[in-house]
Amino acid sequence: MARADGRTADKIRRTTLTRRFSRNAAGSVLIETGGTRVICTASVMPTVPDFLVGKGRGWLTAEYNMLPNSTQPRKPRDRSGKVDGRNVEIQRLIGRSMRNVARLERLGERTLYVDCDVLDADGGTRTASITGAFVAAVDALGADAKAVFADSVAAVSVGIVAGEALCDLDYSEDSAAGVDMNFVVTGTGQFVEVQGCGERVSFDRDELEAMIALGLAGTKALKNAQRAALGDDWHWGD
Repeated sequence: MARADGRTADKIRRTTLTRRFSRNAAGSVLIETGGTRVICTASVMPTVPDFLVGKGRGWLTAEYNMLPNSTQPRKPRDRSGKVDGRNVEIQRLIGRSMRNVARLERLGERTLYVDCDVLDADGGTRTASITGAFVAAVDALGADAKAVFADSVAAVSVGIVAGEALCDLDYSEDSAAGVDMNFVVTGTGQFVEVQGCGERVSFDRDELEAMIALGLAGTKALKNAQRAALGDDWHWGD
């Protein structure tokens, strides 16, 4: 099928990562992938949750939110006592993905907080958040990043639209997808998490394998974007 932006099925959207986007955060990046824009910030605090006190081990946690005008119509803010279940599910995914590549024992009794706020949503906000969060966390940790992170991590969406497997769906594709998947993959090509379901149709093994191949290709391209953004601060292989 012809894609609106002219991409082939295996190509990610144009992706840029602008480091040090926020002057107050220890680490920050604005990730732009197509029409999706997410600001990811990271901070290191000298405390840990109660269950880790005295154990010499750190923690990593994430929060995710969509700003009110990141979508149309306006999305109401979360208020006390009313929590958006989707936001909670996504922030847990971001935290799991980051912890998977982190050696928390090398963090010491500190907590690395990652905050992902969606400025503009055009599909793939959770995957963009993971990809950007890694870069922000590296900047927040500075010289400790190489020791704390055993590998990099990135994520991409894949789906089947009009019978064809496509990589890195924008909103128009995602909303029409019969099958929707998200792949979280380390820089060395190991799967961290695979989320997928048949939204409108089921899928067979050949289609699943096609989506896996696209997920691996897409996350490799995103790893290259992370590496380009970090430059001399990249320490995680080719």
